[in-house]
Amino acid sequence: MISKKNAEHYIWGDRCDGWRLVHEQDRSVIHEKMPPGTCETRHFHKQAKQFFFVLTGTMTLEAGGIETVLRAHEGLNVPPNLPHQVFNKSGEDLEFLVISQPSTTDDRYPAPGGTEEERGT
Repeated sequence: MISKKNAEHYIWGDRCDGWRLVHEQDRSVIHEKMPPGTCETRHFHKQAKQFFFVLTGTMTLEAGGIETVLRAHEGLNVPPNLPHQVFNKSGEDLEFLVISQPSTTDDRYPAPGGTEEERGT
């Protein structure tokens, strides 16, 4: 059994948390938590496709220049080679799952067009 309580934990960006629930070469499942006002650096993956699924809070996901607002129990697919960036523009914590196939290890590339307020990885 795996949960936030016993998964590998790491901190990224400005006060953001990640818990590696599944960390395999062909698949990754990460539970992430972003405090209000945080975001990740705009990037893309050459191989990995990703599915973002909101557990609590409100996520703004910019992908290919289009912003989508996702709330609890809503998700969005991001295909390989599509620049994207996750924001927590709300006043409450955002928790979500990001499922990647294959893993994004060694498959993350910076993408132009990020915001001035971006921080994180």
